Amino acid sequence: MDNKYVLSYEQLIKRLYDLEALAVPPVDGETSGNFSSYDRSSVYNEETDMYENWGANDDGSGYIRKEGTSIVAFEADGPGVIWRVWSAYPDQGHIKIYIDEELVLDQLFKDYFEKFNGEGCPINFPNLTPILSRGRNSYIPIAFQKNCKILLEEGWGNYYHITYSKFPEDTVLPSYNGRFDNNTTIALAEADRILQQRGRYPYQKKQGDCTVNGVYNVKAGSKTVICDKKGSGAIASIKVKPNFEKGIDIAKVLRDLTISIKWDNDAKPAVWAPLGDFFGSAPGINPYRSLPIGMSEELFYCYWYMPFGEGVLLEIQNEGDKDVNLPIEIVFQALDKPADSLMRFHAKWHKNDFLYLDKKRYAEGGDKWPDWPLLLTKGKGRFCGVHLHVLNTWEKPAEKPESWWYGRWDRKTIDWWWGEGDEKFFVDGEKFPSTFGTGSEDYIGYAWAAEPPFSMFDSAFACQPFTPIDGNGHTSVSRFHICDNIPFNSSFEGFIEKYKDDVWEKTNRCLYAATCYWYQMPGEEDLYDKTETNM
Repeated sequence: MDNKYVLSYEQLIKRLYDLEALAVPPVDGETSGNFSSYDRSSVYNEETDMYENWGANDDGSGYIRKEGTSIVAFEADGPGVIWRVWSAYPDQGHIKIYIDEELVLDQLFKDYFEKFNGEGCPINFPNLTPILSRGRNSYIPIAFQKNCKILLEEGWGNYYHITYSKFPEDTVLPSYNGRFDNNTTIALAEADRILQQRGRYPYQKKQGDCTVNGVYNVKAGSKTVICDKKGSGAIASIKVKPNFEKGIDIAKVLRDLTISIKWDNDAKPAVWAPLGDFFGSAPGINPYRSLPIGMSEELFYCYWYMPFGEGVLLEIQNEGDKDVNLPIEIVFQALDKPADSLMRFHAKWHKNDFLYLDKKRYAEGGDKWPDWPLLLTKGKGRFCGVHLHVLNTWEKPAEKPESWWYGRWDRKTIDWWWGEGDEKFFVDGEKFPSTFGTGSEDYIGYAWAAEPPFSMFDSAFACQPFTPIDGNGHTSVSRFHICDNIPFNSSFEGFIEKYKDDVWEKTNRCLYAATCYWYQMPGEEDLYDKTETNM
C-alpha cells in the first residue's frame, strides 16, 4: 500500500494549522460535509427541479432518524474524520459515539465540550475548544476507519453541527477508541499552543526564505506595483503597517485601496479586494487574530500560502483622492513540489454578485430564496473561508420594549436580526447541499444571535472583530476552513441565507459584502471581475 494514504493521528492534528496543505489538489474520493439540525422541511423536488420551503427556519429540530428516544445526528462510512462539533446549548442528555460498530463514548453532551478523557477537571485546550459568544466548539479530531454514528439522547440541548471529511477508500486512519494516549494528547496540546500564537506564529520558515521590504507611495487615482517577480516560488507572508497620517478617514482609505495579485502571467487577477476586507475586517481597523489573517492598529498579516509557477504580479490601486504611503513586507519561499502540482490562491470581494444564476429564483417568492451567493466558481479546488461585512441599520422604534434592548425572542419592538441565514454549500453539481447549516452565527461558531448583547471575539478559525453593542450598524465576521476545508472537483456554489432585503421596512438597510478565500488549479480563472467598493 502506498504510504501516503497512511495517516497518523499526529498528521491529522497538523491539518488544524497546516496552511501549505490547502494548496494541494483534492484527490479522488476526498469529500466533506456537515450534519446539522437544519429544518428538514427544506427539500429539493426532483420532479419539478424546484426547492420547497427553502427558507424554513425551525433549525433546531432536524435529525437523520430516531433510534428509540435518541436522534441519529451523524452517520457516515469511512475512512473519515470529524473536525468540528458545535452546539448552541449542549445539555444533560448523553452523546453516544459509535466508531467501526463499537460504542466508544457515552457521556453528557455538555461534557463533550468540557471534559477530556473522562477526567474530572475541565478540558484545558482553550483554542481547540473555544466558547464564542455562547457557542460551544470542539476542533479535536475524531477519526474513523469503517464508519461512525452519533446519537444524541433526550435532553441533549439545542442545535448542533458536525463537520467532517472523507478520504479515499485505501486511506488508513487511527480510529478513535474513546481515549487519547499520551503522545496524541501532547500533539493536541502543541496544536492548541500554535493556535494560541496565531498572528505571532508565522508561516513555516524554510532555508532560503527571501524577505522583501519597502515603503510604497500609492498615489491617488493610480496603481503601484509592489512586486513583479519572475520564476516559481510561493508567497508565505504578507505584512502591511497602516502608518496613515493623522486625521485621515481610515475606513475610507482601506476601501479605496485595493489589492490585486496575478499568478503566472495570467491576464486576470486571482486576488482582488479592498485592502481592509482582504485582511479580514471592515470598516476600518478592527483588531483580531485568526490563523491565516489578522490585523491590529500596528500591523496587518496574511499567512495564506500562495504558490506560483512563472511569476507573481502584486499591485495596490488607490481609488481615493489622497496619496498613501504603505510599508509592506513580503516573504517568498522556494517550492518543495512542482509548481504545476499546486493550486493557486484566490480571494475576491463582491456584493450581490449572482453571476450566471437566475436572480429571480433568489428573490422573495422564488424557490431558492433567501439564498445569497458567497462564492460561485467552476474548476477544481478547495473553499477555505469567508469574511462577511454586514451593514444593517434601522430607525429605533418609539415603542418601549418590555426588557432592555429591543425586547427578546418574539417580543421585540423591531425585528432587527440579520443573521438567521443558514450556510448551504453545493459541491460538484449537487442538487441538495452537502453542507446545510442552521444560522449565520452557528456557521461562524457563536450562538443565539446576539440576544443581548452583541459581543466581539476572535479565535483561530472564527472571529467577530466588530459589531455595535446594539447591532445597529456595521458587523464584521469571518469563518476559516483550514482542517475542514471543502474540496471540489468541478464546481463550488456557496450560499448564506439573507432574509432581509437591501432596503427593509421603508428606510432600513441590510447590505452584505463578502471576501471569499479559496484555491483552484493553475490556469483556471475564476468568474469574478472588479466591482464597485462602496457599501
